[in-house]
Amino acid sequence: MRFPKNYKTTTETSKRMSHIHLKESKAETLLARSLWHEGIRYRKNYKEIPGSPDIAITRYKIAVFVDGEFWHGKNWNDRKEKLKRNRDYWIKKIEENINRDKRVDVTLAKMGWIPVHFWEEDVLKHTDYCVQLVLYFIRDRMDKI
Repeated sequence: MRFPKNYKTTTETSKRMSHIHLKESKAETLLARSLWHEGIRYRKNYKEIPGSPDIAITRYKIAVFVDGEFWHGKNWNDRKEKLKRNRDYWIKKIEENINRDKRVDVTLAKMGWIPVHFWEEDVLKHTDYCVQLVLYFIRDRMDKI
C-alpha cells in the first residue's frame, strides 16, 4: 500500500499495521474449514473472477467474502466520525473500498455469480449461521439446475 508523503504514523501504529494480513485471516480460515466439513469444495482467493473472493464455490458460482470491519466500512457513518489520525486519508481509502465492493458485486452478478459478504466478527461469533446461509444459497442453486 502506498501512503501519501504527508502521511504520519507512530512506531506503535506501524507495528500494529504490520500484523494485518490480507489472506488467511482467522475468520476466513474458520469459515472455509467449516464449509469443507459440510462437504463444500471451493477455491480460496480465486483470482479468475473479479474481487478474488476469499472462498469461491465454483460449482454453484457463489463468491464468499469475509470483510474486515474497519477496512470495508462497517457502520461507516458512525466510525468515520471517530477517526482521529490521518482522517482524510482513511476516509478516502475506506470509501474507495466500499465503492469497489459494490462494483465487484454488480460485475459478479452480471456473470451469474452470487456474491455473499460476511463481517469478520460475525464469522467468528456466528460461524454456524454463516455456514447455513452459504448452504441456503447452494440449495437454491441446486433447485434451479
